[in-house]
Amino acid sequence: MDFKVQATAPDTNARAGLITTDHGTIETPIFMPVGTCASVKGVHIHELKDDVKAQIILGNTYHLYLRPGIEILEKAGGLHKFNGWDRPILTDSGGFQVFSLSANRKLTDEGAHFRSHIDGSKHLFTPEGVVDIQRSIGSDIMMALDECPPGTAERRYARKSLDLTLRWMDRGWKRYCETEGRYGYRQAWFPIVQGVTYPDLRRESAERVAELGADGNAIGGLAVGEPAEVMYEMIDVVNEILPQDKPRYLMGVGTPINILEAIDRGVDMMDCVMPTRNGRNGMLFTPEGTMNMRNKKWADDFRPIWEDGPCFVDRVYSRAYLRHLFIANEILALQIASIHNLAFYLWLVGEARKHIQLGDFKPWKTEMVRNLGKRL
Repeated sequence: MDFKVQATAPDTNARAGLITTDHGTIETPIFMPVGTCASVKGVHIHELKDDVKAQIILGNTYHLYLRPGIEILEKAGGLHKFNGWDRPILTDSGGFQVFSLSANRKLTDEGAHFRSHIDGSKHLFTPEGVVDIQRSIGSDIMMALDECPPGTAERRYARKSLDLTLRWMDRGWKRYCETEGRYGYRQAWFPIVQGVTYPDLRRESAERVAELGADGNAIGGLAVGEPAEVMYEMIDVVNEILPQDKPRYLMGVGTPINILEAIDRGVDMMDCVMPTRNGRNGMLFTPEGTMNMRNKKWADDFRPIWEDGPCFVDRVYSRAYLRHLFIANEILALQIASIHNLAFYLWLVGEARKHIQLGDFKPWKTEMVRNLGKRL
């Protein structure tokens, strides 16, 4: 994997770059749609490519390991062959999902012991095993196994958790360096910065991560209960240390405003389920603010969803029609809203990239953040 910074924005740490993988090039900053179970919910591959204009999508090691299972994925020739997506794929190691199973998991030096949410069967994720699983999945970018503590964790717990994550990181890196990809192309591996909201722990973690010299680095454990301003502070702390010549991936973030603030602070890659999850619940994101499509105010509004939008659903369907679909519980409503929101997120990071290159990112972002906070 290769990364080049092409432009930086005055008065910010924002940058535009290119990530090159064996499955294609990614223009940064980039938002990555989440395809947890080998699909982005309700969105076809051709829609992701042509309408959303996604350049990279995510899969999740925990979910794919449990279903369809590694044997099926290996028989298919990897996740790209299995789901038909021929562009880059990033896989999360499953650390966050195991964290969310707090009642059904136990963390030890050996790894994460957990019970499947599907059938209650017992499993173990080790740092080495998670590398092997992701090799079999065939993602272009693999993630280290880590513990993701809550954003409100006390310092004693945060210290213990970080020590475990760092030990796991060293073991995962060793396994990565000892192994090769299964399907004839190179896979990158990103370690993850943790440390909750304690600046000294975050600095220590970032220094250890940077020392590895991996192809890229991730920032985890944010947007998990802490205030947004604290999250931004932690990004600033970490990005002072993480190398400039490697991509920085902020995991699981977030709202459109969160994304612009992260880009401002030097983040290159982001993902979140929000555009599809909120879309399925009737919330649409637009450059003028958010729209609740169940509101009666849209019942006779026959304007396009987003008149100048980049996607066909924005121009073909009216607000009144989309509201009708939601009120009637039609599945098409969920599909239209998901496609629209994903297309908006990709449009937003594309516009950020354009304004970084033009040199006016800061004033553009300030105005955009003001608009994005409105409810229409």
